Amino acid sequence: MWSDTLLVLLALSGVLLLGSSRLVRCIRIVAFQGVVLGLLTLAAHQHEFSWRTLGLAVAIAALKGAGFPWLLSRVLRQADVRREVEPFVSYNLSLLAGTMALPVSLWLSARLPLPTPPISALVVPVALFTTLAGLLLIVSRRTALTQVLGYLVLENGVYAFGVGLVEGTPMVVELGILLDVFVAVFVMGIAIFHINREFDHIDADQLAALHDWTS
Repeated sequence: MWSDTLLVLLALSGVLLLGSSRLVRCIRIVAFQGVVLGLLTLAAHQHEFSWRTLGLAVAIAALKGAGFPWLLSRVLRQADVRREVEPFVSYNLSLLAGTMALPVSLWLSARLPLPTPPISALVVPVALFTTLAGLLLIVSRRTALTQVLGYLVLENGVYAFGVGLVEGTPMVVELGILLDVFVAVFVMGIAIFHINREFDHIDADQLAALHDWTS
């Protein structure tokens, strides 16, 4: 029951993210997803609660729900950017693509052979949809910060898939993956700061054009 509610919230936040242009709101939505994933970790192990599970849930909620959003909000203030302007794919089309991705995810999940029964029938379709939403954000937006958010959303989908299907994963492996994501976001935040300082913008499209010119 709790798992279904959390997974529905995760899917709705993904749809909301595809239609949002304000970067502050996008960061808050990604932070909300981080808190939901922390609670989902507890819900997935509610019948075998342990301090290991509690520690992992707190670490997920702290990093994804507070640490990453704080870092990205700091980068946003330094870059002095408020909105995603003129994305490659309009917001209406992004919402339409997200709406179409939901039935596609349900269709795919019904045909995937699963090694173990998931904690909820919604785990696989919501995880696939969240991953697709992250990919769509990466390829359809111009601002480097939004692409970092897309990377985080994609990773949220992968995590939801893992926590809903894989049982007994060593905590050191889970924390190692979380640390890798933290380092990746930290490095990308520093890169965005230096890109903004050198070029006075964080438009990844213009940076690609600069690369073509220099080559």
